[in-house]
Amino acid sequence: MALPKTDPESLLPLTPAVFHVMLALVGAERHGYAIMQEVAISTDGQIKMGPGTLYGTVKRLLEAKLIEESDERPDPHLDDDRRRYYRLTGVGEQLVRAEARRYEEIVALARRKKLIQKPA
Repeated sequence: MALPKTDPESLLPLTPAVFHVMLALVGAERHGYAIMQEVAISTDGQIKMGPGTLYGTVKRLLEAKLIEESDERPDPHLDDDRRRYYRLTGVGEQLVRAEARRYEEIVALARRKKLIQKPA
């Protein structure tokens, strides 16, 4: 995954692993294990990301400059120095937003086709 020169949307569609890692980082910096927990919780356990998938995805996102390592710690006295915290970059946030809009359009199409209904 290479960083686009102009339009982050040129990276769409994202793989489910990339999308869920990026979603887990919206609004919060997290370390790897916390990202795995957030993905499991936010998907009601339907997606359980293992360490290999998580850290392979994190590595690609770092290389593409869609996420970055954070130097800040929630509480340095209670935290393990070995933990690496990650956050979305500006381009990363634009990209995850674009992917969410793409999903929204797919859901709208499925509703028009009567495959799913709006929640009551």
